[in-house]
Amino acid sequence: MTILCVRFQLPPTREAALPELLGLLEEFTPVVEALPSDRALADLRGAERYFKRDAVELASVIRVRALALHGVDCVIGAGPGPMLARMALKDARPGVTCAVPEDAAAFLAGRPVAALPGVGAATARVLCEYGLDTLGRVATAPLSTLQRLVGARAARELHENANGVDRGRVVPNGVSRSLATERPFTRDELDPDRHRRALLSAAEELGSRLRALDKVCRTLTLTVRYADRTATTRSRTLGEPTAHSAALTRAAYGMYEALGLQRARVRSVSLRAEGLDPAEQASRQLTFDPTDDKLRRIEEAADRARARFGPLAVLPRALAA
Repeated sequence: MTILCVRFQLPPTREAALPELLGLLEEFTPVVEALPSDRALADLRGAERYFKRDAVELASVIRVRALALHGVDCVIGAGPGPMLARMALKDARPGVTCAVPEDAAAFLAGRPVAALPGVGAATARVLCEYGLDTLGRVATAPLSTLQRLVGARAARELHENANGVDRGRVVPNGVSRSLATERPFTRDELDPDRHRRALLSAAEELGSRLRALDKVCRTLTLTVRYADRTATTRSRTLGEPTAHSAALTRAAYGMYEALGLQRARVRSVSLRAEGLDPAEQASRQLTFDPTDDKLRRIEEAADRARARFGPLAVLPRALAA
């Protein structure tokens, strides 16, 4: 086992601590890849040699340090590759690291095909229609059959993964690859207008924080938490990387409306901006719409006012009422 997949059990109010927790992993290895929204992959091959402990033993140390230094528990899966470590995470629980056994194919065999990372709903539906509903059946299916169903390249990768062959690698990225904000309601909220007001407020905050950091985001993720403690998460890749509050608001509204919530008792909504890049490296599609340029100039003036007088100095009209 050389790869850990760690999920930090952060409450919504502690999401700002995520960079520090990722920094904790970097004390063991520089090869750390942050994953949305509270997970990370860590390649411990060098750490195993340096600390003279295997990955499972190092996972216990990481868990203890996260609890002692940050008061945050974590769930950890271990495997010989990133895909298998992510699969092991699904069976892990606090206090116990789930490690993939030597026979990785047997570990995967009874799992539904949709559980494999990278297998979407459409691919899973096609495979299930032909009786390939578990990874064990996919592993024993002829490669030529899989190629006819999902294409040559996808079939080879699917066949290897189902047999426990994991050729993936951990790609280090920046610690601050996402920004998040949440809007909890004082009581379980049924009113869609209040849901939209909360989304507007969250999008305005994210846009302001991104512009303050000279960053743009490529993906926006919406999470709606309900009164029964369940949650729905949707992500949308933006047409172009942006920190423009109006664009973030439109994307948030679009994802919310696509959920088709009817009389849903909502406990909170949260937005996460992911795939952050420097603003100077982002391209912007020029338009002939004077309204867009006007909104951006107003946005710049509002940012200057907020920097001088505080975050509540300028608010959209819908939030000021």
